[in-house]
This record gives sequence, structure tokens and C-alpha cells, in this order.
Amino acid sequence: MEPIAEIRTMVNTGTYHWNMACLSNRAVPILSKEGYLEKHQLEHDPVVSTIMPRFLSEYSVGMNVYSTVLAYREEAFKGRQAPRTWKDLWDVKNFPGRRALRKIPFDTIEEALLADGVPPEEVYSCNDLDRAFHSLDKIKPHISVWWQNAPQAEHLLKTGEVDLLPAFSLGALAAIEVGAPVAFSWDQHIYGYDNWTILKGTPNAEACRQLIQFATDPERQARLIPYGVAPTQPSALTQEVLQRNQIDPKYVKLLATYPANLEKGIPSDGLYWADKHSSTIERFNQWLLN
Repeated sequence: MEPIAEIRTMVNTGTYHWNMACLSNRAVPILSKEGYLEKHQLEHDPVVSTIMPRFLSEYSVGMNVYSTVLAYREEAFKGRQAPRTWKDLWDVKNFPGRRALRKIPFDTIEEALLADGVPPEEVYSCNDLDRAFHSLDKIKPHISVWWQNAPQAEHLLKTGEVDLLPAFSLGALAAIEVGAPVAFSWDQHIYGYDNWTILKGTPNAEACRQLIQFATDPERQARLIPYGVAPTQPSALTQEVLQRNQIDPKYVKLLATYPANLEKGIPSDGLYWADKHSSTIERFNQWLLN
């Protein structure tokens, strides 16, 4: 859960228990639109300005990119084609196996539309929730588990309770790291990202800016790569920076922002979810009960 309510309370009362927050790209549009975030004013800073533009707004500075990928147990597809796209997850005939889906509409709606043939660039612009739920109707009878958090999805992969499911790439990598026969596809991965933000009206805004400048330095972002934290600074992935920080290049290809992976991805649209958040959750929960 993100601290949206806490931020509103602190800004409204002028009582700051903390001065900045790490927020997702879904929360930033909500709070910035309502006037609860300060402009960071770092667009022309020599460090911050080199962040990939897609991860930078006037109210937020991207710091960690994460992805939902299609993960699967390798033994379930031994000797036959492995699933690659969300259409494959929906294709129970050609890709049989026990399935799981996330028990929340974020990413799940996008997966349903992609599985139904909506082009990646039209997933949000088509604005067709009816089509998404019609697609979900098709797969619902084949879902064995509705997972609710990242550790649960990782556990399902490790134990083999299901054969294929959407999971966070970090969870899939963690399962692989301990020897589980797991693989995953970067095709049509849906990525979001965390952001540094400054609370509106905080008396310590300048100190917050200094922390953002410090934390977004490519060298510091690079040191988090072995832990699966995908940097927003392109230069953090360069051979020069990796060598200087003694980081094995093998980790780079496992990141959401590795160029070959990033180009296959679909950015989660924070503005879309800021507008549809509450109504879609309500509809999704009701759909699950029916």
C-alpha cells in the first residue's frame, strides 16, 4: 500500500513526519494533480537530467523499474513450445497447465486486452474495459490460484503449484536463483517504476533535492544492479561503470531497463490508472465474486 492518505494528511496539516516519499508511477499523477507534491526543479541538474525521459516528470524522478512478466515451470513445457506472450497464457489448448492470475486489476486488465489481440500501443487508448472483462471471462474457469502479493507468486513458481502465471521479474529471478526450474519471457512485459518525490510545502525541500541528486548518480544506481534493481540512468549499464564498480555484466541482461528488454515492454500508464483506479478495482472485485 502506498502512503497516499498519510501524505494528504501531513500536507493538509503542515505536520511532516517525513519530507519525501517513494511512490509508484500510478500514485504520482494522483497526488500531483491534487497538489500534494512539490516540483523537484531538477530537470537541468547535470545528474538528474541524464535519466531516461520516460522516467522523469516535473514532480518525480524515477529510481527503480520493475516488470510483470510471463513466468512458467520449464518441466511443464519440456519438449514443446514454451509460452511467450499473454495470448499464450490465455491459450489453454496449445499451452495446457495450471494457471494463476493476480487478484488485482493492475496489469491483469492489460494482459487481458493483449491476449485478446489489442496492439500494445492501443492498450490504454482503446479504453475498452468491457473487452478486457470479456477476455477475462474466457480465462477465469482455468485459473487455479489468484495471487495477491509478490512473495505468493514467487512461492507458486518455486513449489510448482502452478505451471504458468504473470509474476514480477524479481520473483521469477529469485526462484531461478535457488534452483527452481523456472523461466520467463520479456515479450510484452508490463513495467512500472518507483519515484523519488517531495511533499508539498515541506520546509526541507532543498535537502530532499540533494538526496535525489545523490541517489540518482549512475554509479550509485549501478551498485544496486546485482540485487535486480533496474536503473533509470542509461550510463549505469555501460561497461565502464560496471567494471569500475566490479559488477558482473551477466546481471545487466536480467534487468527491465536492459535495452533489448525495455523495447519489448509496455509502460504502465499512471495517468490512466489515476483516473480509473477506484472504479476498476470495484468492478474487478465484483467480477471475481460472480
